[in-house]
Amino acid sequence: MQRQLFFGLALMVLLGGCQGAAVQAPAQAILSREVVRLKGDGPPPSPRGECWASSVTPAVIETVTEQVVVTEEVRDAAGVVVTPATYRTRTHQRMVQDREEVWFRAPCPAEQTVQFVASLQRALKARGLYLWPVTGEMDAETAEAVRRFQAERGLDSPVLSLAAARELGLTVTALEDL
Repeated sequence: MQRQLFFGLALMVLLGGCQGAAVQAPAQAILSREVVRLKGDGPPPSPRGECWASSVTPAVIETVTEQVVVTEEVRDAAGVVVTPATYRTRTHQRMVQDREEVWFRAPCPAEQTVQFVASLQRALKARGLYLWPVTGEMDAETAEAVRRFQAERGLDSPVLSLAAARELGLTVTALEDL
């Protein structure tokens, strides 16, 4: 009992200047900033020997449905509707964004060991995105969990990006990137 009290007092003294201080979680990475769109084949040139991965972004098609007046309503002298208006539905689609191949930095294949993938699965499981057993295998369920994690951050891809791996605490962040 006395030890707990002493520890509690010591902690209060240690944190005394922090009363009311809000602790914030690290900000989410905006993965769309990491994406490189190229017109040629292959990844961008990399002077540091970084690894790159590609993914095809889906096309975005917008469907617009509207009601168009065919005949106006008819009212009598008192303002009562004699004949209601008639409408027809008109639907059209337009391409908002075409499919395209995008490139982004990714953990190198040599780094993606069974232990790395198991850590990835545990990190995604802790965030409620991966619900299956930790196997260390990059299977369809793991890829879908990666896609959901990254889609919230602007990269809709099942391939793990280096920025997402860093945010999940799986890879080292270089000092110049801090």
